[in-house]
Amino acid sequence: MNEETGQECPRVERDERGRLLNAEAAIGQMVALGKASAFEGYYDNPGAQAERVRGDDFWTGDLAYRDADGFFYFAGRSSDWLRVDSENFSTVPVERLLERWPDITVALVYAVPDPRTGDQVMCTVQMRPGVAFDPDALTRFLDEQPDLGTKWRPRFVRVVDEVPTTGNSKSAKILLRRAAWQTSDPVFCRSGAETAYRPLDQEGRERLEKEFAQHGRTAFLPAPR
Repeated sequence: MNEETGQECPRVERDERGRLLNAEAAIGQMVALGKASAFEGYYDNPGAQAERVRGDDFWTGDLAYRDADGFFYFAGRSSDWLRVDSENFSTVPVERLLERWPDITVALVYAVPDPRTGDQVMCTVQMRPGVAFDPDALTRFLDEQPDLGTKWRPRFVRVVDEVPTTGNSKSAKILLRRAAWQTSDPVFCRSGAETAYRPLDQEGRERLEKEFAQHGRTAFLPAPR
């Protein structure tokens, strides 16, 4: 369902390469119509309750889209949206694409702040045992993906031995998003329209800080590690 209109989203459309053409319109929130009474609610959290229960319906917080044959595809949580250069999209299709790369076992994609406006794409990758991260190999892999969205290519790549998880073994994206590029783990980045990744060193971090300051967005910077 479209969260603004409350109407059912249109079916997804793809081009000949499989890329989503109408992701912003086709991806909506899964809603259990008439099932609000089955939800027991959140303890002492009326704000969260209001997000989930709207009239007689229960809004799950799960995003999905439906193809022409009626099959549904999970597209992440409602908090997993990015807005890059005025284009909205979910992190899940980007993660699925990255996990085709044979060198990694896990890819987590999330939004980090852009120095000017909106978001930039950042991903954290866990490599296969015994495999070292090769930034040039990642660039080649992404270049070869026919369904890579125009805004999907990560700006930052963080390499970890093991992705952090919560107490119930779910990936802790909130920790990754909060740290952004301010971490002791290796971080690689690319500049502007370039596709090559280079290590993000202290000088690069200082350049980022200056760029945020120039555009009055210092408050959006991640806290220093």
